[in-house]
Amino acid sequence: MITVLAVVLTALLSVTALLALARLYRGPSLLDRVIAADMLLATMIAAVGAEAAINRHATTLPVLVVLSLLGFVGSVSLVRFAVREPA
Repeated sequence: MITVLAVVLTALLSVTALLALARLYRGPSLLDRVIAADMLLATMIAAVGAEAAINRHATTLPVLVVLSLLGFVGSVSLVRFAVREPA
């Protein structure tokens, strides 16, 4: 039962990551690319969290915290850069 859940979850997260990469590549504006990068990072966080939940260990909690902080700081800095840029 858990193996089937892991396979389905892996497939869904893989499709999500591929769609985010496609938007990151094709995004016509900087804001589209920032949102796609955030979505890709959120997918990575979900994958690490799902792996920890399936294998029942909490050793990856610091990795999740670092990835979350990286996403937050990256988003804020890129939005501040985009606001300073002349239209």
